[in-house]
Amino acid sequence: MNEERQAADAQREVRVHDQFDVTLEDADLLGEVELTTNLIIAASESDEHLSDEEIDRILGVAPQHRAED
Repeated sequence: MNEERQAADAQREVRVHDQFDVTLEDADLLGEVELTTNLIIAASESDEHLSDEEIDRILGVAPQHRAED
């Protein structure tokens, strides 16, 4: 009888949505999270402010050169 009751209780178990259980499936969003994480880690490991060149390197972007006037 006890086993039957446990089985019935298990079937009645209500699933509560966990608002913190978020699955990221957007590739662009995941890329942005990775870049932001890399910047946070680099900044936390540095004693100084990150230079623009360091930030560009971490983000994987080439610096833009201005045309001379």
